Amino acid sequence: MRWTGENRAGSTAQLAAQSGQADTRPSAQPQPAPDAETRPDAQPLIVVLGPTAVGKTALAIQLAQAVEGEIVSADSRQIYAHMDIGTAKPSAHERAAVPHHLLDVVTPAETFTLAQYQRAAVRAIGSIHQRDRVPLLVGGTGQYITAVVEGWGIPEVPPNAELREKLEAIARDQGARALHNRLQDVDPEAAQRIDYRNVRRVIRALEVYHETGTPISVLQRKTPPPYRILQIGLTMPREDLYARIDARIDRMIDAGLLDEVRALLHAGYTWSCPAMSGLGYAQWRPYLAGQSSLAETVAAIRRDTRAFVRRQYTWFNGHDSGIRWLDVSQVTPAAAVDLAANWLGHGGE
Repeated sequence: MRWTGENRAGSTAQLAAQSGQADTRPSAQPQPAPDAETRPDAQPLIVVLGPTAVGKTALAIQLAQAVEGEIVSADSRQIYAHMDIGTAKPSAHERAAVPHHLLDVVTPAETFTLAQYQRAAVRAIGSIHQRDRVPLLVGGTGQYITAVVEGWGIPEVPPNAELREKLEAIARDQGARALHNRLQDVDPEAAQRIDYRNVRRVIRALEVYHETGTPISVLQRKTPPPYRILQIGLTMPREDLYARIDARIDRMIDAGLLDEVRALLHAGYTWSCPAMSGLGYAQWRPYLAGQSSLAETVAAIRRDTRAFVRRQYTWFNGHDSGIRWLDVSQVTPAAAVDLAANWLGHGGE
C-alpha cells in the first residue's frame, strides 16, 4: 500500500481523548482483533460502521480518497436496484468520487441471502486488494459486516416455503416461546444465542436443522478471514442522531420518496417482494390504501427508523471485536483519516 504513515500525525490516544463517550456507544469492552492481525500475509480491511444517518457515507468517501481505497457497501437495502431515495443510496456524484461495490445487485423481487452477500463482499475485497488499493467495508447492516469480519460459516440451505409456513403458524398460534422451545430441543447453542422474539431467525435455525440434520450452530463455525482489520464505529448522542434522522426523512419526502414507491408498484413489484418490506417503503402501504394520512405515514417511518437504530446498536454491542468508536459530534473527519492512515502506515497496529 502507498501509505507510509509518515505524513499523518494523529494518534489513537488523541482520538480517544477527543471523542469522549457518547450515550449511544456500546458498553462492551473491545475484544482482541481477529487472528489475521498476526499473519504477515494479511491484507488490510477498513470497516466503517454505525447506525443509520450518522454520516458513514460522507466519511467513507473522504477516507477512501485519502488512502486510495474503494467502498464495499454493507447495506442490506442498497443491494436493491430502483430503490435509491428510501435507502439513502450514494448519489451519482458520490459514486463518481470513489468506486463503490455491491450497490444495485438484485431487483426488488429477488432474495439476496447472507451467504450470497458474504461471497460477493469477499470477492469485491479481493479484487480491490489485487489492484493494490484499500477496501472499505461500509454500512449499518450488522449481520453483513460481522459475517465478513468474523468469517462466519453460513449454511447453504435454500428456503423451504412449506416448512416456514408451518413454523410461522406455530409462532402465531402457540407463541414465539413455543417455537423457540423447539429450537432449544435440537440446538441449545443456537437457542441461547437467538432471542425468542426474533421469530425469523428461530425459523431459519429450525429450517437448517430440518433440511440438513445438523444444528445451525455447528454449520456456523467461524474461520477468521485473511485480513488485518480496522473497525471504525461512528456514533453521536441519541437525541442528536434522532434529529438527523428526522431531517433526512424530510429530505427523502421532498426528493420524491412517495413517487419512488409508486413507481416500484407500477413496475410490478408488489408488497410481497422482499425489498418492499424494508424501512421507508412498507410504511407507505396503509397510505396508498387510503388507511392513513401522510403525516401518520411520515411519523411511522420516523418511529420505525428509531427502533431500527436501537437494534443496530444492540447488534454492534454484541459483536464488538475491537471497534474504535468515534463521536462524530466531537471528532472531525480529519481525525478519522489520521487514524486510518496511521493504522495503515504501521502495518495495522
